[in-house]
Amino acid sequence: MFIFGNFIIALTRILDIILMMMYWLILVRALISWVNPDPFNPIVQFLYQVTEPILAPVRRLLPMMAFDLSPLIVFFAIMFLQKFLIESLLEIGYRMR
Repeated sequence: MFIFGNFIIALTRILDIILMMMYWLILVRALISWVNPDPFNPIVQFLYQVTEPILAPVRRLLPMMAFDLSPLIVFFAIMFLQKFLIESLLEIGYRMR
């Protein structure tokens, strides 16, 4: 049973890294949106391609406002997943060892 516990722990840590990377990518996108970046810059295009599939559904659910709150909502969702899901899965994995 310890092998399955180690497997859950490893997957949970990978998921945590992915969530943290998404957090930073969305933060960078929100920060560069303040300076009106060049849309043809490859870095800006990469940021938009990676973060838009996450931000677009949230943006559709929110009412139209003067500013975009979708990054803030996604930040809260990421923090919730890290505190609830990641810690719960780690606890399950450690108990299975």
